Amino acid sequence: MTDELLNKALRVYPDTLSLLKDGWPTPLVRLRSESREGREVWAKLEFYNPFSRSVKDRPVWNMLRKALETGLGKPVVYEATSGNVGIALAALCNILGLKLRAFLPRSPPPVTVKLLEILGAEVVETQYESITPEFWRWVAELAEKEGALNLNQFENDANPEIHYETLARELVEQLEAVGRRPDYVVAGIGTSGHIYAIYKRLRERYGGSVKVVGVQPSPGSRIPGIKRVETEPKWLKSVELYALYDVSFEEAALGVVEVARREGLLVGLSSGAVYRAYKKLSEREGGGTYVLVFPDDIFKYVDSVHAALHRH
Repeated sequence: MTDELLNKALRVYPDTLSLLKDGWPTPLVRLRSESREGREVWAKLEFYNPFSRSVKDRPVWNMLRKALETGLGKPVVYEATSGNVGIALAALCNILGLKLRAFLPRSPPPVTVKLLEILGAEVVETQYESITPEFWRWVAELAEKEGALNLNQFENDANPEIHYETLARELVEQLEAVGRRPDYVVAGIGTSGHIYAIYKRLRERYGGSVKVVGVQPSPGSRIPGIKRVETEPKWLKSVELYALYDVSFEEAALGVVEVARREGLLVGLSSGAVYRAYKKLSEREGGGTYVLVFPDDIFKYVDSVHAALHRH
C-alpha cells in the first residue's frame, strides 16, 4: 500500500480541503429501528461532509473549483443562500483566500448567521421570505454590477454534476457492496441538484425499477434547505417522481426527534422531513429497500426543534 493510500485509510490528510474530496464516500447506515423482515431502510449521512456539515459541501466545492479553473474567479463572491451553501462557501473561500457576501432570506436561523459571521462572511439579511428566482436573480445582477463572482447554485450545472459523480455513484457502490438494490430513494427538493443526479444515475444503472420520491414543505411551512416545486427548480423537470410528499415544519421537527430517540442520530430539519416522508411512503408501499438522503445535522436548528418538541 502506498503512503497516500495508507494515510487515507488512517484518515490522515495533508490539508483541510482534503477532508472533503478525499473524505468521500460519506457513510451509508442501516436504520435498525425501521428495518424488519421484508423491509430495509438505509440512510446516507451527508452531515459527514466537513465544512457545512451538509450535502452542500459537494456542489459548492465543484462550482467554486470550476470557476477558478476557467478564469472566472474574482476576489469577492456573492451568493443567495438559506444556510448550508453559505456556510460551505464561507469555509472554502477562507481556504482559497476569497471573501463572501451571503444574501439570506428574512429571519434566517440565528445559528446560521452566527456561523457565517464566525467564518468571516458579510451577512446581508433580505426581506425575501424564501429563496425564489426573483431573489437569486437579483443577487446575480448585483454581483455582475459590482464585479463579484456569483456561483448561482440554482442554475449552475456544476451542482448536479458533482452529485452524479460522487453522491449518486457512492449510493450505487455502497448498496451493491452489501448485495442490495434500492427500490425507493427519498430525497428533499432544494435546487434539485442531488435528487436529479440520483435519479439519473439510478435510472442508468437499474432502469425504471427504482422509484425516486421527492419531499417539499407543506404550503405555508418553511423548512431550511428544501423548497416547493412551484419555485421551479431547474433540474426537477428532468426527474420522473414516483411520489411527492408535503411535510410541515412541525412534522419535520418531530421527525428529527424520532430519529434521535430511535437511532441516536442528531439529524437536521430537512433530514427530519425526509424521514417523515419515508414513514408516509412505507405505510402505503410496505416492504422493499428504502434509501433516505439525510442532508445535514441538527446543530443549526436545535432551538426550533426543541421548541417544537415542547409544543407537543
